[in-house]
Amino acid sequence: MRMRALIVAYAGLLAMFIAYVYHYQHDMSRVRSVNEDISPLQGKPDEKYVMVTFQSGMDYWKRCLKGFEDAAEALNVSVEYRGATQYDVNEQVTVLEQVIARKPAGIAISAINPTALTKTINKAVEEGIPVVLFDSNASGSKAFSFLGTNNYSAGVTAAHEMAKLLKNKGRVAVITSPHQLNHQERTRGFVETIYQKYPRMQVVAVKNGKGDSMASKQAAMEILQDYPDVQGIFATEANGGVGMAEAVKELNKKEIKLISFDTEKQTLDLVKGGVIAATLAQGTWNMGYWSLQFLFHLHHRLTSPLRSGDSTLPTYVDTGITIVTRENVDHFYAR
Repeated sequence: MRMRALIVAYAGLLAMFIAYVYHYQHDMSRVRSVNEDISPLQGKPDEKYVMVTFQSGMDYWKRCLKGFEDAAEALNVSVEYRGATQYDVNEQVTVLEQVIARKPAGIAISAINPTALTKTINKAVEEGIPVVLFDSNASGSKAFSFLGTNNYSAGVTAAHEMAKLLKNKGRVAVITSPHQLNHQERTRGFVETIYQKYPRMQVVAVKNGKGDSMASKQAAMEILQDYPDVQGIFATEANGGVGMAEAVKELNKKEIKLISFDTEKQTLDLVKGGVIAATLAQGTWNMGYWSLQFLFHLHHRLTSPLRSGDSTLPTYVDTGITIVTRENVDHFYAR
C-alpha cells in the first residue's frame, strides 16, 4: 500500500510538472509572437530632420544639438544643424526658407522673435513639414509643440534666489533681450515676483543687453552709474551674465550679487570663481532629444487621433530648470 501511494504521489507531481512546462512554453511562445509583431521605432538614414537656431556658434546650442543627435541615433535617422550666424531675425528667416525648400522630414526651431517667423513657420507646416519649437516660442504659429523652459517660472525662481542672497531687501536690475519671448517671460516673472513678494526690494531698471556680452557690459555700466546703490542684477541669458560680470569686475563692485542664465563654460567659471552668485541651468539636452522624437512621430503619423488607442503629443513640455551655485557647479561642466 505504501509503495502504491508513493507511485500515485510521484505520478501526480510528474503530471503537475508536465502541465507547468506546457503552460510556460505556451506563454513564452505567445510573448515571442507579440514581440515579433511589434516593429522597432526606426526610420531610414536618408530621413533628415533639421535643427534651426540663431547665433549658431554659441555654446548654449551644443547640448540641444547633442540631444537631437542622440535621438537620431536611437531612431536611425539623419539630422542637420543650421542657424543664423548673428542675432538677426532676417537672417534666421532666410535660413528657415532655405531649409523648407529642401523638404526635410521635420524642423525643430528656436525662434529669435515671437512673431517675425510665424509666416515662414506656417509655410513649412502648410507644405506638410512637421515643425516643433524649442527654447524660444512663437506661440501664434502653426508649429505643433513647444519644448522648453517655463520661462515665467524661471524668472520667479531667479527672484526668490536674489531675495535670498540680499536677505529680502535692496534695489535690483535686469539685463535682458526684450524682443525675444522667452526673455520677456523671464523678465516678467522676476519683476512681478519682486513686486508681489518682497516689499523691501525694488527693480529700478530693465536694460537691453541685445544678447551680446559687450552690449550687456555697457548696460550694466549704465545701471551702476545711474543707480550706484544697486545690490543685485539678473541677466536673462548667458552673454548678459558674462557682460555684467565684466562690468562688476572693472568697477571693482564685487559685492553686487549677480544671477545669470545657462551653463556655458565661461558662465560656469564665473560661478566657480564667485563673481556670479548663481546661474539657472535649462534642460537643453531634453529640448533637442524630445524635439526630434516629436518630429519623428509627426512625420510617421504615429500620433493621429483617428487611430484607436492613440493620443496626440502634448503641445507644451516643460524641460526643467536647476539653480547652479558654487556648491554644485562642477556637475554642470561638459564631459
